[in-house]
Amino acid sequence: MASEDNEKQSPFTRPGFIAAAGVVALIVVCAIILVIVNLSRGNPEPGPTSTSEPSSTTAPSTPAASGDESVCGLGGVELSGSVTTAPAATWKYEGTTGYPTSPTYGPGKTDPAGFRYCFQHSPTGALFMAANAVALGSDESVKTAWGAYVLGNGKFRDQLLAQKPSNNTAAGTRIQISGFRVLSYDGKSASVDLALTYSSATGTLTVSGVYSLVWQDGDWKLSADTMTPLDVAPIPNVAGYTPWGE
Repeated sequence: MASEDNEKQSPFTRPGFIAAAGVVALIVVCAIILVIVNLSRGNPEPGPTSTSEPSSTTAPSTPAASGDESVCGLGGVELSGSVTTAPAATWKYEGTTGYPTSPTYGPGKTDPAGFRYCFQHSPTGALFMAANAVALGSDESVKTAWGAYVLGNGKFRDQLLAQKPSNNTAAGTRIQISGFRVLSYDGKSASVDLALTYSSATGTLTVSGVYSLVWQDGDWKLSADTMTPLDVAPIPNVAGYTPWGE
């Protein structure tokens, strides 16, 4: 892992990039990477839409304690575990970007500003939150308000919010969730790795986006205790990821 100083200078970890959940700014970064990365390594197969019931490796649901309750009343608190198969979801679209919805896992509410929020306090809820972040970060009309909501309390919050979100978009670029890995989960925090495939007239690129999440104020938030709550890198394929997508 790079030092904090190096992270601040990385094109993948600029504060403005993170404050907007980073996904839109990635389009610009990916255009640069397309010149550098050898695309002859092949394009990954897109993840199929899952109709199966979610399979999680979890402890039994725990009665909600103070601080565990969902901000919108979603039940099913799980303080440990993981997700081992693709959860069932109804996929909707933010522009051309698909995002998963579920009455169990969320999103449970839509803010008057237009962004969706409130996800189950569980490994699958954390996964749904990260997957929704992909679409919300691509919506120019809501991403500023959503960025202020979704960034949790932490020592770098003021620094991360100091820069305005980038307004860079790339016409004709489609972002698709192709797979996921839940890297860690303990009820208080989660690390979710999404394989994201970018397609445009210039080619196709797959990146790994690792979301560092914390449970605060009854919802999953991006951790502000690191300057890189979203850590991004190109990957050659989706080997090792659980296929998932619209």
